[in-house]
Amino acid sequence: MSQISYLKSKKEMKTYLLPSIKLTLILIVLTAGIYPLAIAGMGKFTPGKGDGETITYKGRVVGYANIGQKFTKDEYFWGRPSAVDYNAAGSGGSNKGPSNPDYLKQVEGRIDDFLKHNPGVTRSQIPAELVTASGSGLDPDLSPAGAKVQVARVAKVRGLSVDAVNKLVDEHTEQPLLGLFGPAKVNVLKLNVALDRVKK
Repeated sequence: MSQISYLKSKKEMKTYLLPSIKLTLILIVLTAGIYPLAIAGMGKFTPGKGDGETITYKGRVVGYANIGQKFTKDEYFWGRPSAVDYNAAGSGGSNKGPSNPDYLKQVEGRIDDFLKHNPGVTRSQIPAELVTASGSGLDPDLSPAGAKVQVARVAKVRGLSVDAVNKLVDEHTEQPLLGLFGPAKVNVLKLNVALDRVKK
């Protein structure tokens, strides 16, 4: 290699390689240092201080507000079905489309099961959310309608008045943010814990 070629190659290295290394180091500091620290810092201002909002009952943590749980007893409100059996480590939905025969059979099974446990309810009164899984499989909330359709069953099993249970649902209904963003919702775990706190 001639002296001229060597000097030219060295100049090109300084022109392209050194800025690339500098940019890489800057991005590492930003994306692997400053950004995660900023997100963690903002998390400290959220419920649960970034560790998740826990729900306690009788001094014991019974779950997280944003992770759905499986409730199958008639004395509790049921949440949305889960394609991952409420496994928070494997969040996900079903890949089956709405015309898939296996999926339709699964939904029909859920409808039949719901009607069996809620004898005063008709098929048309069952909100879709109670027989179809959410995209995450961990949806912790129901619509007010999804909770209200279960009130008669819960009240009967617990020996409470329908009015008292309806009032509890109303008290635990979260309205849309600023009255505009998102739907009204009821956190199933919070509602069921409140039920257990009711004295007959």
